[in-house]
Amino acid sequence: MSIQDVMTTGIHTDRVSVEGDELVFDVRGTGAPIILLPGTPGDASAYGLIADPLAADHTVITYDPRGFGRSTGDAPRQYEIGQQARDVRAVLRAAGVGRALVFGNNAGALVGLELAKHHPELIDGFVAHEPPVIRVLPDGDDFRAAIAGIYRTAWTEGSKPAFFDFLALTQLPFNAGKPFSQAEVDALRPNLDALPGLDFADFYVKEQMLPLTNYAPALAAITANGVKVVAGAGELSLGLPFGRTSRRIADELGVPFVTFPGHHGSHTDPATADAWLAVLREALAAL
Repeated sequence: MSIQDVMTTGIHTDRVSVEGDELVFDVRGTGAPIILLPGTPGDASAYGLIADPLAADHTVITYDPRGFGRSTGDAPRQYEIGQQARDVRAVLRAAGVGRALVFGNNAGALVGLELAKHHPELIDGFVAHEPPVIRVLPDGDDFRAAIAGIYRTAWTEGSKPAFFDFLALTQLPFNAGKPFSQAEVDALRPNLDALPGLDFADFYVKEQMLPLTNYAPALAAITANGVKVVAGAGELSLGLPFGRTSRRIADELGVPFVTFPGHHGSHTDPATADAWLAVLREALAAL
């Protein structure tokens, strides 16, 4: 049975108040609990294709991070990794779950690393998919210098040009499933302000980008905490920055590395979601 054949049934939606905001979360299925941490800009809907079939044998918890989807985000919204991990802890407690498997993509993988550092008692195992922890890379200082320039661009030229410069630097697949080249971004630059659907760009490049890309994962602490980890990346990401971070984390921790079908966000693509979920199940079995 394919993912497209699975009907959404038995979803319980609830909310929890934590540190000034209300976070909305969904619970479905029965079995070993797993919480799916979305990337940014993302919410529970990022796992719309895989949550239902995964719920055939897991209690699946998805949620909207503060400021996204159905959750509130009090202004000024300042992105802080420790708070994001505490939010996950609050969601798990509100869902009545003491320990869970954890999967995180992109920023969600970074939040999972923070959770493994400070709240290992909550984690039965963690799959980290392409976290943006460029500080672990040999050329991480060059990336951070370039990102500092992109941050300056956000305040001098605007957030949309800065966001597209970030996409070109990190080679994320926002160009119909492929990365943008810098030449393509430069050609788009005069008309970027007119592009719809980029309301998140201002918050991302001014509030989230630096905390995410400056984050240094406490890998020794994660090992000492005894958290079981599998790192993974899309097959089209293996030579790209966030695929390289996953490989580096696997090497540093001495844990398995799993190659997923497609690219950074292929769990959201109906053409690859079935195969992608099959690999996730393999990764979970390795924990």
